[in-house]
Amino acid sequence: MLLWQEYAQAHPDGRTWRYTQFCEHYKAFRARLKRSMRQHRIAGEKLFVDYSGPTLRLREGGCAQVFVSAMGASSYTFACATPAQKLDDWIEGMTRSISYMGAVPHLIVPDNPRALIAEPDRYEPQANATVLDFARHYGTSVLPARPYHPQDKAAVESAVQVVGRWILASLRHRVFDTVAEADAAIQALLPSLNQRPFRKLPGCRASVFAELDRPAMLALPAAPYELARFKTVKVHIDYHVEVDMHYYSVPHALVGQALEARITRRLVEVLHRGQRVASHARSNRRGGYTTLDEHMPASHRAHKDWSPQRLIAWGEQVGTATGIFVTRALARHRHPEHGYRACLGLLALARRYGQTRLEAACESALVLGTYRCKHVHEILKNNRDRVTPPAQGDWVSPEHDNLRGAQNYQ
Repeated sequence: MLLWQEYAQAHPDGRTWRYTQFCEHYKAFRARLKRSMRQHRIAGEKLFVDYSGPTLRLREGGCAQVFVSAMGASSYTFACATPAQKLDDWIEGMTRSISYMGAVPHLIVPDNPRALIAEPDRYEPQANATVLDFARHYGTSVLPARPYHPQDKAAVESAVQVVGRWILASLRHRVFDTVAEADAAIQALLPSLNQRPFRKLPGCRASVFAELDRPAMLALPAAPYELARFKTVKVHIDYHVEVDMHYYSVPHALVGQALEARITRRLVEVLHRGQRVASHARSNRRGGYTTLDEHMPASHRAHKDWSPQRLIAWGEQVGTATGIFVTRALARHRHPEHGYRACLGLLALARRYGQTRLEAACESALVLGTYRCKHVHEILKNNRDRVTPPAQGDWVSPEHDNLRGAQNYQ
């Protein structure tokens, strides 16, 4: 009757049909419509998610968006308030849906929002990296409905209407201070929605969920998903990658390659071809460096590990003279690091000439009063360390005419 009245009002001066004739034409039109397929929902298989059109008003302007999800077999419904419909909000809504139900569905079916789907396609849609990471964490899959085919997610379309009638209609006159306050109001009304008896079927959404969906769903992981974002990074020559103006080390063999960084609130993970090659606690210090020793080349690691105490200990291990030489070589500079290279030069000389000869050369250098590495090298190169010094008290000057005594200075 309403369709006929609308048609009559749309054609006030043209040809009009009386109600009986209109019904005949409408029946003919309805016979040409595409047939509807009744969907058979497998227990525990699909969770349909979407955002409600109606929103909740906030006191300082703006509104709280309402996220809605529903299980396919039982229509068990969850709703929550989020600040917007961005990627963070979608992930938060899906994570809270799974936690509310206490189990994981085998498949999550959203629409095709830009926040979730990187490449919308009727046949091979591609979700973005964060959504794939979310699905991997829960051991589930995310498959969006076909574009412009709301019938693919009819369960959540119906759930949106139910949430609008039984929750948002109850809150339509309220103005909330924050999104959290609006969310708390929704959570208080959710149990009554899911426990409301069906009109034509036995039980309610909660009872059918407990009987059908819940036993067939997957177990929850040990911890809820933590939002992660991904960034392509290139390994610099110093084997570090940059994330938010902080630099994190990766294995030095990957210098020059493009890697993928997985960034959470507490952690930065670096992936190479899907495999994790580095993991660091996230730092907010701009311009700072976080470096792990195992990522450094062997030569860099050896240089980093040297300290004045270790150099002195090594010198004393070679011999007493070498230990004294190293100590004095470090002490002659304002900062001990100035003497590092000289001491590391002694290491090279020990590998080339042996520790015994190095000890003898350092002893000669101490007699000469020099503490430079190149002088020790000259002693070793000229084999002066092999010359036996004369014994104390064995040599006596012979008598000759040039000797003068005290009588010559009267």
